[in-house]
Amino acid sequence: MSTGKKLLIGAGGFVLAWWLLPTWLIVAIVVGVPVAAYFMLDESQRRRLTGRSRRRSIDY
Repeated sequence: MSTGKKLLIGAGGFVLAWWLLPTWLIVAIVVGVPVAAYFMLDESQRRRLTGRSRRRSIDY
């Protein structure tokens, strides 16, 4: 599947969720999933991720 199709499906899912779910639940999902994923990392993985963000390899 091409990248464009993946983005289109993701955007369609977001619009559908926005229409069906309350706004507070969408905000909780958008904020909660990355936070939960960060806390699931090992200490060494968190350290490596923090080091990459300090070197500006990735943006927050």
